Amino acid sequence: QVQLVESGGGLVQAGGSLRLSCAASGRTFRAYVMGWFRQAPGNEREFVAAITWSGGSTYYRDSVKGRFTISRDNAKNTVVLQMNVLKPEDTAVYYCARRSTPGPSISYYYTSSYDSWGQGTQVTVSS
Repeated sequence: QVQLVESGGGLVQAGGSLRLSCAASGRTFRAYVMGWFRQAPGNEREFVAAITWSGGSTYYRDSVKGRFTISRDNAKNTVVLQMNVLKPEDTAVYYCARRSTPGPSISYYYTSSYDSWGQGTQVTVSS
């Protein structure tokens, strides 16, 4: 059974940066895609970014393109979300997720495509 543990959240002023990490553990960790999602109070959980585990192809929601960067370290089973030029609308709980099976890239944007989730880390951006 895989465990995903996020870290790196916190309070930052608008325009600042945060670096989120997701550490995966388990007897034999395998992933096809790793994703980051976020959920603000009263909103549904939404896609932020994803990266394929083997090829490193990346995908982003439009509102974070150019500001956020997702990367992975296969040897350490870690995924990082570097967030720059943060805005108050980025405030949310951020979740790391794993998809263990292949699928079309369009599926990476949907929560239902992922089979393991972390507990989340709070990101608050003040104006």
